Amino acid sequence: MPDPAEIAVISSVLPALTTFLLNRVERLVGPRGAEPEGDLTVPDGLVGTLGIPLHPDEHRLALRRPELELLRDGLAAYARGDIAVSAGDEALLRNLARLRTALEDVYGQYLTFAGEDRPASGPYVRQNLTTVSGQATGMDADEITGNARVVQDAQSVAPGATLTGMKARRIGP
Repeated sequence: MPDPAEIAVISSVLPALTTFLLNRVERLVGPRGAEPEGDLTVPDGLVGTLGIPLHPDEHRLALRRPELELLRDGLAAYARGDIAVSAGDEALLRNLARLRTALEDVYGQYLTFAGEDRPASGPYVRQNLTTVSGQATGMDADEITGNARVVQDAQSVAPGATLTGMKARRIGP
């Protein structure tokens, strides 16, 4: 159970967080789920910079679809307003945490709200590699602004091979 200070922080951003996450899951499990989503409102409580439009990874979406549908259905009463959103509702908090984890996996971006002790919102890449024998790059863009993170774990890099975390003409604001 969170302490009173954490509950105060959670309470202040919980409605915006809930709406934002529920809107994302509705979009992903709907007919346009795999399409980039640029027409979204980023809530005030979001910390960091999201890469917009949000681009769902189609493979990750296909793998996560059953879980996303279950979470959407389990949270439907909150979405309809039948049950009030409350920081004291442990089942709600657990399911929102599960939903956020799934959404972060599908979008490849952290979704972090004010008061949380976790990486700021923004794109991330996790690569678990065995042997790199050619070239592996975590993130390659003309410009990476805001928060971006690459975590690479390679068991070995062959002679002459290249392992690059981020490659960009400009990184940061």
